[in-house]
Amino acid sequence: MGLKLDWRLSHELPTEDCSEEERDVAYRELVTSKIFLGFTSNLVSSGVRDTFRYLVQHRMVDVVVTTAGGIEEDLIKCLAPTYKGDFSLPGAALRSKGLNRIGNLLVPNDNYCKFENWIIPIFDQMYEEQINEKVLWTPSKVIARLGKEINDETSYLYWAYKNQIPVFCPGLTDGSLGDMLYFHSFKKGDPDNPDLNPGLVIDVVGDIRAMNGEAVHAGLRKTGMIILGGGLPKHHICNANMMRNGADFAVFINTAQEFDGSDSGAHPDEAVSWGKIRGGAKTVKVHCDATIAFPILVAETFAAKSKEFSQIRCQVEH
Repeated sequence: MGLKLDWRLSHELPTEDCSEEERDVAYRELVTSKIFLGFTSNLVSSGVRDTFRYLVQHRMVDVVVTTAGGIEEDLIKCLAPTYKGDFSLPGAALRSKGLNRIGNLLVPNDNYCKFENWIIPIFDQMYEEQINEKVLWTPSKVIARLGKEINDETSYLYWAYKNQIPVFCPGLTDGSLGDMLYFHSFKKGDPDNPDLNPGLVIDVVGDIRAMNGEAVHAGLRKTGMIILGGGLPKHHICNANMMRNGADFAVFINTAQEFDGSDSGAHPDEAVSWGKIRGGAKTVKVHCDATIAFPILVAETFAAKSKEFSQIRCQVEH
């Protein structure tokens, strides 16, 4: 992890064909690595949300990728609390009481009612902007808008919006957000003639261009991947970095095994075979519960270097 945080272009010798600017010592000291952070929704549900908020608030990561739950859980926690329960609570009894279980956590149905009451008027506004201002919404633009509207400093999405850090979610409809978009499509669209009036339209192609562009246009910066869990966020970040012939650093933290052939359990070396990680990259896979390992990792790396990060960001901005 130290390699990710400490690397500067000044650590490398200038190439023969580099520009005068690239030879400037002060300029090379300001060129740092670009960090992609990926995590699954359960980490927002189970208590690592505040760690993500810290990283995004202090601009210690550059790109975030998560699942639909990683978006909606952050927003819902601003509207209503989640409660601690038990892994062994019976599903039928919880259902009768209007409680939904996430591991040993309980989310009342009423939380989703509050979420619907909050988000549908925002979708209404976005639809009007689509019609009247020809705004083309992508998932990341939708997420940025929701971060703006929640206006809550406990939300990592709020800080992502404020600090202009893109948050990508290719599976935006795979959760309560998808339910809300489904309901909204009946409100504003024509279910009998969706080709004539589909309602609010979200362009996923625009986001794959934007996501891959984050890697392709990293320029002289090295890219690093910190990926918690597996599935969609893991592959999406790795695949984007394939577009630049691989990431330079990678840290995977998950409990998945490689023996089922899934990408979730794959070791970094498998990604090397695809060109998603460079052959000479520094990589590690930590076989551990990310809710245990990641807060410790952040405390000993990012947080320990927080003053240095702030100084560099100020120099870059000025």
